[in-house]
Amino acid sequence: MPEDAQLYLRHVEGGESIRALARETGCHASTILRRIRRFENRRDDPLIDRAVERAGRDVMTDQDRTEMRRVLRRLAEPGAVLAVAEGMDKAIVTRADIRTAVLDRHVAETLALRGWVALVGQGRITRHAITAAGRAALKSMVTGRSAGLPTAADFDNAAPVDAPGGMAEAAAPFEMPDLGPQAAQAHRIMEDRILDDPDGDGMRRMRVNIAESPLLVLARRRDANGQPFLDSGMVTAGERLREDFELAQMGVRVTQNWDGFMTAGIDAGFVPGAGGGGSEAARRRVAEALRELGPGMGDLVLRVCCFLEGIEMTERRLGWSARSGKVVLRLALMRLERHYRERYGRGGPLIG
Repeated sequence: MPEDAQLYLRHVEGGESIRALARETGCHASTILRRIRRFENRRDDPLIDRAVERAGRDVMTDQDRTEMRRVLRRLAEPGAVLAVAEGMDKAIVTRADIRTAVLDRHVAETLALRGWVALVGQGRITRHAITAAGRAALKSMVTGRSAGLPTAADFDNAAPVDAPGGMAEAAAPFEMPDLGPQAAQAHRIMEDRILDDPDGDGMRRMRVNIAESPLLVLARRRDANGQPFLDSGMVTAGERLREDFELAQMGVRVTQNWDGFMTAGIDAGFVPGAGGGGSEAARRRVAEALRELGPGMGDLVLRVCCFLEGIEMTERRLGWSARSGKVVLRLALMRLERHYRERYGRGGPLIG
């Protein structure tokens, strides 16, 4: 629980005086008062208000932490918001009217309590967006390093840096740095992934931006007539498959061999009960969807939508000609959309 929330509860619920809290924390009493009032103002957010009411009764589990990381990844995508309806036990993450994640309400409350999401719209349905603190938390989850002051290990490989041009001995014209790439970098969430090397037979460690999927990049492109290359139904179908794929991966350990879908046939990759803690229903839905697509289309959709491989890399990996992958992906997503509609109806499969 955040320190501000602890101070608030100790003062309001526990009856401890502000001066006593100030002596314990080594702060001035006015500082403690400002922190308590600041948190009290945040209780206008229904998620935070409910989280405070149940504070101390719920214990955060490893499953909850895994779930928060999954949800933060989705919220880090451009335009994503967390939507919570009054009286509902579930919350969803949406982007451009497409549902990308479903989560328990208490997980959403914890995200709000920790300041990782902030209220951006209130009504019968409240909307929250990821904050800078939420992006920093996601980065620490991905890299395994917590944000904060540098440690001694950060200086092990330190080396002197050249002085800026304006302070050199032979003064050179001082130029302001181009902040464009750095400003864009602040909104990227990078992660190391082990992917097949398209130029060899082995595996290669690559840096990918988990805030952006190849599917979203293609969805922004236009055809010769100015129409979106992928319509919302196709994008929704791809996101449903990715959601099931991520749910199937959740758990303490994962033994599901997804490469078996591509190398040994679709049925060989799915063994009921073989998962390591993820949703077996989600694994079954992934298997059914890939079985419907068949070899080729299934390979492409699994790599692009679930493994988040770029379309060009996938083309080289599968030995296809350049620019053919986009056409096949579009046909595969049309088929996947039809599969979900015929199998589950327009509402889509139940998540979990």
